[in-house]
Order: sequence, then C-alpha cells, then structure tokens
Amino acid sequence: QVQLVESGGGLVQAGGSLRLSCVASGRTFSSYCMGWFRQVTGKEREFVAGISHNGVSTDYSDSVKGRFTISRDNAKNTVYLQMDSLKPEDTAVYYCAAVSSWLSLSRREFDYWGQGTQVTVSS
Repeated sequence: QVQLVESGGGLVQAGGSLRLSCVASGRTFSSYCMGWFRQVTGKEREFVAGISHNGVSTDYSDSVKGRFTISRDNAKNTVYLQMDSLKPEDTAVYYCAAVSSWLSLSRREFDYWGQGTQVTVSS
C-alpha cells in the first residue's frame, strides 16, 4: 500500500513556473514507477509525465514536453514536477500516482493516487 500526498499547487501567471511535490509513505517508494496526471472538471484525466523507479526513464505527453520536467528523490520518497512556461490551458487539478511496473506506466494504468493539488494559470 502506498499513500501519496501532493503539494505545491497555486495561482501563477502565464509564462511562470511552479514545482509540484508528491511525498509517498512506506519504505518501498524506490520500487514504484511514478506519474503525474491532471484533470479539468468535466474532462477525462490526462497523463502528464512518468518516471521509472530509478529515475533513468521518463515519459511526457506532447502537450507538456519541453516545458515540464519530472524527477524523483528516492531518499526523500518524493517525486517532483517542475512546470515552466505555464499556459492557461495547464490549469487543472494535478494528481500524483504510483504503479509497480514501467509496462503499466506505459499503459497509463496506475494503482495508487493522491488527492490532487490545484494549479491555476492566469492569462
């Protein structure tokens, strides 16, 4: 069982930056692949970025590639999402998620979810 708690959301102007953090409970964080998703009310949840258990491999949606960076610190049980050059269309609730395999990550099939943090980008 993994419990995930996100933080770092807020209000920022277009072109600005935010860094989201997600802290995981438990001693097996380093065995999980991690991901970030986002969801706008009334729309489906969208994959944003993913990272392998050791941080070597990453995956991004086309909409954020080149602007967002996912990273992790296994010693701190934390995964990050650095968001730069933010756009109003990045406004959403951002969720952290965990899954045990890269194959499942590639299929966007995650097992554990955080409660979400709101990101609002003003124009």
